[in-house]
Amino acid sequence: MLPVSIYAAYGTNLDPGQMARRAPRSPLLTTGWLEGWRLTFGEGLPVPGGALTTLAEDSGQRVFVALYDLMEWDVPLLDSWEGVREEPRRDRRSRAVAGDGEEEPRRRRPLRAVAGDGRAYRRMTVRARTADRGVVTAWAYVLDGYEGGMPSAIQLGQLAAAAEKAGAPDWYVSDLLARECLPSDL
Repeated sequence: MLPVSIYAAYGTNLDPGQMARRAPRSPLLTTGWLEGWRLTFGEGLPVPGGALTTLAEDSGQRVFVALYDLMEWDVPLLDSWEGVREEPRRDRRSRAVAGDGEEEPRRRRPLRAVAGDGRAYRRMTVRARTADRGVVTAWAYVLDGYEGGMPSAIQLGQLAAAAEKAGAPDWYVSDLLARECLPSDL
């Protein structure tokens, strides 16, 4: 089903209790860092509680992650929480022929979330640096859209609490809480 079984959880999925509900048969392996990435938020109108959390490539930055040995039977359950559905299978009909005879993929519309916000996450392969396992290949959910949204104050508190529960350093938790945000009364 997936080429790698290690899932890099960030955001509120850093909370071990939340992951126990979302992927009950998948144990925590370790924690680490996605180097060359930063935590950001999807653009557009905020969903209840703030903009959707995602990752963006950014050299010199890093994101704290919890790495889970995600069992195959937990993947559909976690996908449903994250608003992911499988990409359609590709076949010969999904390709167009360019003028020079080379095939090139047709443009596909972005995946849409099962959730009511009309957005979707997709799985992306990432490399995480850990203290006990070195660099490991994992996958993470990344918003299939653009960044530029604003989190709410409540959302930042939830992200900071989840990071703290996962063992993130104090400076990382403080940086989350210091981010610009929407007022908590939205």
